[in-house]
Amino acid sequence: MEMNYDEETLRQLENELNVQIVPGTEIMRDVGSHHFVKSATHSENVLVPQPSNDPHDPLNWSTFWKFSTLTCATACTFTQGMGPLSLAPMFPELIEAFDSNLTDVVQFTGVAILVLGFSNFIWVPLSTSFGRRSVYLASTLVCFGSAIWRARAKTYGSFMGASVLNGIGAGPAETIQPDVIADVMFLHERGLYQTLYFAFYFGSLMVGPIIAGPMAEYSGWRNFWWLNVALHATVFLMCLFGFPETKWHRVHPAERQEHELGKAATSTTEKAVVLDTVHSQDKGSPDTAHSPTAQMDPYLGKGAPSKQQFKLFQPNKHPLKSILIDLWIPWKLFAFPIVEFASFIVSWSASCYLTINLTQSQALEPPPYGFSPLSVGLSNFASLIGAFIGLLTAGPLSDWISMKLTKRNGGIREPEMPSTYAVDSYKPVAGSIFVSITVNKNLWGYGFSKFITPWVLKDGYVPPVMTNMSLMTLWCLFGIFFWFVGKKLRILTKNSKVHQM
Repeated sequence: MEMNYDEETLRQLENELNVQIVPGTEIMRDVGSHHFVKSATHSENVLVPQPSNDPHDPLNWSTFWKFSTLTCATACTFTQGMGPLSLAPMFPELIEAFDSNLTDVVQFTGVAILVLGFSNFIWVPLSTSFGRRSVYLASTLVCFGSAIWRARAKTYGSFMGASVLNGIGAGPAETIQPDVIADVMFLHERGLYQTLYFAFYFGSLMVGPIIAGPMAEYSGWRNFWWLNVALHATVFLMCLFGFPETKWHRVHPAERQEHELGKAATSTTEKAVVLDTVHSQDKGSPDTAHSPTAQMDPYLGKGAPSKQQFKLFQPNKHPLKSILIDLWIPWKLFAFPIVEFASFIVSWSASCYLTINLTQSQALEPPPYGFSPLSVGLSNFASLIGAFIGLLTAGPLSDWISMKLTKRNGGIREPEMPSTYAVDSYKPVAGSIFVSITVNKNLWGYGFSKFITPWVLKDGYVPPVMTNMSLMTLWCLFGIFFWFVGKKLRILTKNSKVHQM
């Protein structure tokens, strides 16, 4: 629950609505005497989470700052994602340059994918502890260095080392932007922006080969990596000036209660100051007065980041504790069926594309097709067009369907209604969810890169392609199961500590 109701308010709402409110369930309308901050443009839309009355709250930022933040995050996602899977059209040139063979050069991609997944055990804890801004800046510099190394590599081992470094640097492309979206956008807006994220991330995997193919043929494969150097330098400057920190602490009712109890040594005056500070940081409980949005939150749509939010990293009193927790939580989440469901959907969606990526050179360059690196690269346009069709339909369609179903459900929104299912169910650990998903996806991707070439040589291209398609269909069909029992599964985990992080 992103509204952060206290227990008394929660019981009142459940009694008035005659519905069980568990993590993921959100109230999207006023209920009796409980009134909420609503959208400035659509007065019937209750805003989830409720913004604070602080102008520096990212939920209150103006359109300009939200657009700037999401543009920079998307640029990071795109440029970091472009490198690791761009090699397919270059395979013949890399075989020649490093006196190698197809099976070995495919491992440049496989190893980068493997390292990329596990690198998020570094990046996500750092993001939680010190902020999204510091992670984007640091990871972009790592990708910048890896691109220079790739461009200058003279041996197979050297290029493999650069591939490993690239995998480390590109980790945030798969995990950080969903957190950023949740930081700055309200629940009813996220479907579009999450689809935008997925379209640009998977689009980067397709654009990489489209650019790499022509460059390998006409200007040399090394120049593709010098292009990456320029792109990462540009994105670093964009984030330095256009991406303020979006991580914002929203006070949990338990914290508010702790402050209200106070410490024995704290004077009455000091307690009042503490409470004023806490309540100004987060308006987690509904306002019971009939106040218009402008009075309840005068900064909605007018706020801006503070100077503190432009620092290289945010202070943390207990960084080691938060890092250790973030190292453990992704493994714990594998026990949650909803996270497992999301992991397998994403894993096999990516695997379907990986199958095409890893086999396109050996399938299209020999007779009877005889494609050049240019043509192999351009063949990825088909996948790219499909990705943008998904962007134009799935995102807005998802938000529209969710709002329709919410209204039909009496203003109560459940995450089983089309949206960002796992994140909506376990929002406090959104970053860790994507670590779990990425590890699952990239372990399979690495294993697939190891056996795809021998498998194709033995049985042809149809078995691996059809196996992936069948598995993808299977996991998608599980969506029917979660539509009916998803809330029951969320009830089983409602008391988990992950909801209080």
